[in-house]
Amino acid sequence: MLRFIITLEECPGQPLRCADRRKNLIMTLKENLKYRSWVEVDLGNFAANWAQIRRLVGPDVKIMQVVKADAYGHGAIEISNMAIKNGAACLGVANADEGVQLRVSGITAPIMILSPATDSEIDQIIKYNLTPSVSDLGFAREFQRRARRAGIQAPIHIEVDTGMGRGGTIQEEACQTVREITSFPNLVIEGIFTHFAESEILSYYNDQQWRAFSEILEKLSARGISIPLRHASNSGAILNYPQFHLDMVRPGIMTYGIYPSAETQGKATLAPVMSFKTRVVLVKEFPEGYSIGYGRTFLTRRPTRIATIPVGYGDGFGWMLSNQGEALIREKRVPVAGRISMDMCTLDVSHIPDCAIGDEVVLMGLQGSEKITADEIAAKSHSISYEILCALGKRAPRIFLHQGRPDRVEPRLRRIFIPDEEKSISRIDGIIRRCFQTRARNEELGDAIYYEMFETLFGKEDRQLELRDDFRYDIRVAKFTAEEDVEEQIRRDCFKVTTCVEYTKALRNAVFMIGCAQNNEQLASFFEDKRCEYRWLLNSSEGLVTERDFKVNRVRIDGEDVPIIGTENSSRGYEVWCGSEELKRKLNRQVRLEIEIETKKPKNSRLFSAYLVYPTRGMEISFNYADAGIRHVREVGFFAGKHPYPEVIRQKGESIRLKLGNDAWIFPTSGVTFIWDL
Repeated sequence: MLRFIITLEECPGQPLRCADRRKNLIMTLKENLKYRSWVEVDLGNFAANWAQIRRLVGPDVKIMQVVKADAYGHGAIEISNMAIKNGAACLGVANADEGVQLRVSGITAPIMILSPATDSEIDQIIKYNLTPSVSDLGFAREFQRRARRAGIQAPIHIEVDTGMGRGGTIQEEACQTVREITSFPNLVIEGIFTHFAESEILSYYNDQQWRAFSEILEKLSARGISIPLRHASNSGAILNYPQFHLDMVRPGIMTYGIYPSAETQGKATLAPVMSFKTRVVLVKEFPEGYSIGYGRTFLTRRPTRIATIPVGYGDGFGWMLSNQGEALIREKRVPVAGRISMDMCTLDVSHIPDCAIGDEVVLMGLQGSEKITADEIAAKSHSISYEILCALGKRAPRIFLHQGRPDRVEPRLRRIFIPDEEKSISRIDGIIRRCFQTRARNEELGDAIYYEMFETLFGKEDRQLELRDDFRYDIRVAKFTAEEDVEEQIRRDCFKVTTCVEYTKALRNAVFMIGCAQNNEQLASFFEDKRCEYRWLLNSSEGLVTERDFKVNRVRIDGEDVPIIGTENSSRGYEVWCGSEELKRKLNRQVRLEIEIETKKPKNSRLFSAYLVYPTRGMEISFNYADAGIRHVREVGFFAGKHPYPEVIRQKGESIRLKLGNDAWIFPTSGVTFIWDL
């Protein structure tokens, strides 16, 4: 006899037929359960793993976060942002396409392509400011030619094959390759690296590769060739070979809480970042002798309770786990019964009599005191943990957890495709809007930019264009002096940042507002208010308070001071109101507007970003840091327009200036992030 298992408490009132009870239960589940299956990514564990790496390598070694293959299946965009927040110097991807997706999402940090780059990727590399790895002179020559044509100096890293036998220039040719590339005026050798073949264990072969790479570095140094970033260590080498750290390390698997090998487990305390979960969608009882699944590989030997879950090998839960894999339900292990299908599989839950439709099922991760690890799944499917992470839950949304609570959901399919046959204007408008939303990482902010841009370019005939001319953005970062009246903790933990903004535009309001938001929602509301002349984002997660840490020192129009007439703390943020009756005579005329803002920046954030959210003609952005005591200051720019490559002027130890002439247009949302080391 075959029958459904129904939880009667879901069906109060008069008795219902079995089919009716099941229908009501499933309707209730559909209302309450948003996802059939999902991947949980614990960013707290990710940050804890990062702290372990920082402890192992020390403060002077840079860390590249490897986020190739969608951050080993964890979600590259969110993982990249979290890594940057924790101090990542750069990000590592497998190809240009992965780098472009990060750039389009708004990430401005350096992005390096770890695999040998191809000629077909060069245009994207230049357009999106990616850093390729160079393994042969042919690619370097072609990259030099196109970089010269674009009028830029592009950073590259040279890979040396010391025994991996995969990418990289052969070690015997490495010095000659480097020497020739140094003669290319538009290529800057920023780094040189190699990759160990078996770093997860202690072996003579790793020592042999290290000696080969060291000899190459010594030869280059003897010939007067100095390369700023030398790197060799992946996760295994970080744990096994602390003497190999050099200038930068490239952790991947260990940042996601997985040890490269059993031998490395005692050398750090890592916490798994990913869990894969689903729900029971059906529970049935079968008599003895009933076959389950394709091929009839599972035959019930007694009355058996079977639960169906909506996960199969199409979700990365591999076919090799048929009749071998396990899951967790109500903190108990249950075996896979029968073959795994593309979209479903079945579990023997006979020893869990209260198992019901809607129960959480953990395929990888922790449930109570029981856990299933990637290593365990890999062993049963004759694979490796890397493959399990990349494949498992590949169709499921990622739910990112902060301090154990859901913070953000990211769909698994994130790419935006624009087919050649796309002709519909309304659909193209929708695509453009989604691009802005993705770029801003916020739906409301993306919509605000979209409407402003399209009203600007295609608005009513009597509406003057909201454009900016001759944009100047002067940032001065300094330590607080003993004479300044600030708390000792702020003096110790923060820099003083003075920002002077200047631009020419048509004045729309005699009384206007400068808004300071503490999150993206407040920032979006300021974009919706036409009286908001300038917007600032002061991140409350950095411990800053608007009333204390945000101050408008001065506002001027055409060289004359504009009174600050009041301040207000509203639901949308902190508002500073300025204006006067005299400004009415300047309405709808071009004016030169100047705003000076004083704020604070936590030293441990180590970055400062400036964005242009209106079409702008002519630009100069200066970052002055002579009084801050910071080092290794560099810029990461992302500019869109006809001439998207500003001139960069550096004064070592003092300032970086980006400049575009007054005949060059920059489109929203372009910008630059300045990054430094303490």
